[in-house]
Amino acid sequence: MRKVINIAALALLGLALSTANADEAAIRASMTKSMPAVKIDSVKPSEVKGLYEVVVGANIFYVSEDGKYLLQGRLVDVAARKDLTEAKLNGTRKLAIEKIGVANMIVFKPKVSKYTVTIFTDIDCGYCRKLHSEMDQYLAQGITIQYLFFPRSGKDTESYTKAVSVWCADDRNAALTAAKKDQKIPAKTCDNPIDEHMQLGADFDVKGTPMIISESGNIYPGYLPAKQLVEALESEKDPK
Repeated sequence: MRKVINIAALALLGLALSTANADEAAIRASMTKSMPAVKIDSVKPSEVKGLYEVVVGANIFYVSEDGKYLLQGRLVDVAARKDLTEAKLNGTRKLAIEKIGVANMIVFKPKVSKYTVTIFTDIDCGYCRKLHSEMDQYLAQGITIQYLFFPRSGKDTESYTKAVSVWCADDRNAALTAAKKDQKIPAKTCDNPIDEHMQLGADFDVKGTPMIISESGNIYPGYLPAKQLVEALESEKDPK
């Protein structure tokens, strides 16, 4: 009797997997046809029956099993009062930042690093300048700061040109510090990742700068003093 039940269970599992694979294929085909430029990273069933979770870069969409309907928004577990989408976005943000790579960032590192944050910055942003002027305080707290450029004025503007010049400088860290003090730096051009930074910022829905992202993928919009940032990062390790 048990053997019959096991065979039946395996048959049902096989049917479920087959259906899931067919749904995934339908979703990929539908999205590729309607949005050929979109690169789908993964498709898998969401917590809601008949709705699939589609990861595209740092974004998450929800698509019907036939691929005809797409939802963009947050999936919330009402009973648990938990934003399920945000929890998963943390993971996609981490992967997206890793994909950019430290070699394509400007990094300020303390002697002993306890924490690492990635910050979208604009050279001409007032609070970005305030944060940078307190760099010694962040380093004293053991915080490594990885900068990505997000000139809010857009491409081919003065802020964008400054970002390119900083990246192309012989000493990027010194050039960034000088630029944030409103000191004139030599205008330079070279191969640079600024456009890639800006695209990632758009994917992360950056509304303002600075925008701080922790190693866990959590977002802290705006300026945070060093001690307050450490408290936030520590709370991630020991959530209450």
